[in-house]
Formats: sequence, C-alpha cells, structure tokens
Amino acid sequence: MKLTRKLVLAKAKASDLESVKKLNCWGCSLTDISIFSQMPNIEVLTLSVNSISSLSPLAGCLNLNELYLRRNMIPSLSELSHLRPLTRLKVLWLAENPCCGPETSQYRLTVLRCLPRLQKLDNQVVTEDEIALALMDGEEVTTPPGSNRNQLSTNGQTDAETENDPLNYNMEETNKIREELGMKPLSRDKFSSPSSPSTRENIPSMRKTHTLDAVLLLLRDLDEDELHIVHTATKNRLQTYTLDSQTLQDSQQTQKTTDLQH
Repeated sequence: MKLTRKLVLAKAKASDLESVKKLNCWGCSLTDISIFSQMPNIEVLTLSVNSISSLSPLAGCLNLNELYLRRNMIPSLSELSHLRPLTRLKVLWLAENPCCGPETSQYRLTVLRCLPRLQKLDNQVVTEDEIALALMDGEEVTTPPGSNRNQLSTNGQTDAETENDPLNYNMEETNKIREELGMKPLSRDKFSSPSSPSTRENIPSMRKTHTLDAVLLLLRDLDEDELHIVHTATKNRLQTYTLDSQTLQDSQQTQKTTDLQH
C-alpha cells in the first residue's frame, strides 16, 4: 500500500504536507513511503508494524527527531545510511526487522556507529560509553547499491570517494585549525593535486598522513555532547594502546630473560 497525500492530510488533520510535524501510521500495511520526500518538516514519525523495506524517502526529513520503525521489512542495516543526514534524530526504534539479525549486541553497536547522535535506540537509553565502544567495534554501514553513482573519476576513485577524501580539504582551512591547536602548519607539497601521477602512487600513505587533519576539521562541526563522545572514544583507544604497549614490553623483557638463561 502506498502512503498518499490524502491519507497523510487526513491522519494529521492538516491542510498541506509541509505543515505536518507529527504523523502516526502504525499498522497501515504500508510498502511505499515516497511521500516523505515532500515532507521536510516532519519531526515525529511512527511507521511501526508495516511492510516498509527502504528508508531512502526519509533522507530529506532533516527535522526528524523521533522515528519508530519496529516490525517492518527493512532487509539491511545499509538502509541506515539514508538517515545519516538527519542530525536531529535522537530516538530510533528499529527492532523486529530482518536487518537486526540474531546478534543483538553487534546490531546495536553497528547502528550506533552509523548514527552516533542517537539518545535512545529500541526504547533503551544510549550511554556515552556505548557510543565510544560502537565507534571502535561497530561495523561500518555502507550505502545500498544504486544509491550513489559508482562511475570512476580520472584518478581511479569513485565520485563519493573523491568528495570525502581528506586529501581534498583546503590547505588554508586545515592550517588554520592546526594553528588554533598549537600544531605546525603543513607545507603546500602536502596538498598535491590528487590527479597528479605522484599523488596517485602515494594515495594510501597520504590518506594516513591526512587522517588527523580531517578529524581536526570535523571536530568544529560537533556540539558539546558529540565532543564528549569523541573524548570518551579517544580515552578508551589510548587505554588500549597503553595496554598493548605494556604487553609488548613485558613480552620483550620475558624473551630477554629467557635468552640470558640459555
């Protein structure tokens, strides 16, 4: 069943789609929700107990704050990529969909890695520590096939890769951030054209070099709560490195002692 303009206006008791902010379509046997591409101001949306399989029509609902999708037919967590632009989304109920799978803990970490701004998932409060763990152990959610163009550009990367590549960040912008944080500015040769032969040969190492700069640039877009999440994730990662380093040192010391004994 397709959700139509007439049905939306009747349920919301509204005169036009743009004025609809709350909508409850629980148990309406819906399969087609393309109407939401015309509803940018929706804030609270209940679509539980339907037969919805794609979330792409929701990508433009930038004011969406609460989304209830329990017991639908969403096949893969890759559909969550359509919700990434929804920076105001705080509550999501996705349980009892095929995409959830049998491993509840891994499913939860994957959802939170994709949507780290969530405050409640499947009626359970999301903690700061849980987000930090998800950023490290959650699986990466990929965009569903056909959602983006996959044509290769002249340097062998897809358009999406080129657009999101840290190599494409503006040099002046990067150095301004580094200066504010007391870091040395990067020289112009670090920002070689991605299309040049020398740059193409060194893309893997250059990506690693610029990862820090990309992170610094993105930090300024985060609010206080999101910065706390990054802080917790960083602290946990540092603890892991410290433990690994100590384990390595102990192993080396044990090996030296064994060698001396022999």
